[in-house]
Amino acid sequence: MLMALALLCAIIALWFAVGIYSVLRLGISLQQGMLYAPFKAFFRIEDRRLRNARAAQPPVIYAVWHRSRIEPALMLCLLPPDTLHILDEASARSFWLDPWRALARTIIFNAHHVFVSRRLARRLRAGGRLAVYLPDDVSPDSKSFRLFRAIARIASNADARIVPIHVEGAVRSPFSLSPGEAARLAPKFRITALEPMTVPQMVALADGEKPMGANAFFDRMLAVRSQTASRAETHEPA
Repeated sequence: MLMALALLCAIIALWFAVGIYSVLRLGISLQQGMLYAPFKAFFRIEDRRLRNARAAQPPVIYAVWHRSRIEPALMLCLLPPDTLHILDEASARSFWLDPWRALARTIIFNAHHVFVSRRLARRLRAGGRLAVYLPDDVSPDSKSFRLFRAIARIASNADARIVPIHVEGAVRSPFSLSPGEAARLAPKFRITALEPMTVPQMVALADGEKPMGANAFFDRMLAVRSQTASRAETHEPA
């Protein structure tokens, strides 16, 4: 009994220590830190690059590759609490995500009208932040690519910058949305975030013939995935 109590106290102490450490290091709130602590400890998350993402001045759109069920919970912990998170229906209704959804305002993604809503552009122009979650498809068909066009259009209308974010390792976790991936109980996570850029700046990065805004945005999203892979290969510290 005493050993069990001691173990419980040690777990609680570790939880609070990791939570407070995350609060001090990343500048997140205490509530965010406490809900982030289990993920940080269990998946040994490298999250240094999220500090720059948090510091991005609004209007800003955080564009997150959605490869597992865990990205919404992580971003609700790590992004500024005034961010509006646009979730897929499963994430918006999942009971286990209730404590994390309480950290910030969330709405359900509606493929028919939410991403062309003038309300989102107005929110950005007023100094707002959005977090959008993009399906894990590096070769989207024309129907799926409409999502990239819609985000690029909203960002352009609001003169907002976009921060691409990728959580390497999440697809190999028990939370994965891709059953074919080699699952592991606790793979190490690495979070990569690129520098915030407007759509015109993304277009200007391209060599040769300049792409349309949506294509430039899509290329930028592919770049954050490849950068994460490169860091893993070179063992770059976070």
